[in-house]
Amino acid sequence: MENRELAKYIDHTLLKAQAGKKEVEKICSEASEYGFAAVCVLPYYVKLAKDFLKNTEVLVATVVGFPLGATYTLSKSDEVKIALKDGADEIDMVINYAALLDGDEDEVEKDISEVVNAAGKKPVKAIIETCFLTRNQIIKATQIAQKAGAKYVKTSTGFGSEGAREKDVILMKETLQGKAKIKASGGIKDRKTALSMIEAGADRLGTSSGVAIMEGN
Repeated sequence: MENRELAKYIDHTLLKAQAGKKEVEKICSEASEYGFAAVCVLPYYVKLAKDFLKNTEVLVATVVGFPLGATYTLSKSDEVKIALKDGADEIDMVINYAALLDGDEDEVEKDISEVVNAAGKKPVKAIIETCFLTRNQIIKATQIAQKAGAKYVKTSTGFGSEGAREKDVILMKETLQGKAKIKASGGIKDRKTALSMIEAGADRLGTSSGVAIMEGN
């Protein structure tokens, strides 16, 4: 796969707590240079990233309910509204997987649906944190996210015990049957891994190693 095509899969990501303004500007500059699909930044930096990228085609994504997911649904909806006001183009939300593990599927669907409603026409990526789920729970979480209106189902926050796994992407692909897209995220640090996730069925890749991937490392 040529770099130009591969770049369009990448959400160039900076979500560490100690991220500063200069680091955000750096990833925005890199995203513009390499033609990445988006940058994914903390909510506090959405406006900065949007202003920096205003003359480019790079989208700005941010996170909601991050990284644990078990916050109030109203808080998530309010986060979305503020992020959109600041210029966010895409929303990566963490589902309430605590509720999922408790078997409260209605609460999980309601939580995602409210975020989708708050986002309006902006796409929502529902993070299900596959490392904490069984095979059947991954299937169920994927189904719920799609039913609730998420445009993407995303594997991981990058803060769990494990990131994206090919087998989970394949399972999610089989479950969705084209009804929503997939974002693989977490642990994608080199070109080989990136291509393996795309081959498994990922439509987007969340990674802080976008430059290394572009340079073939």
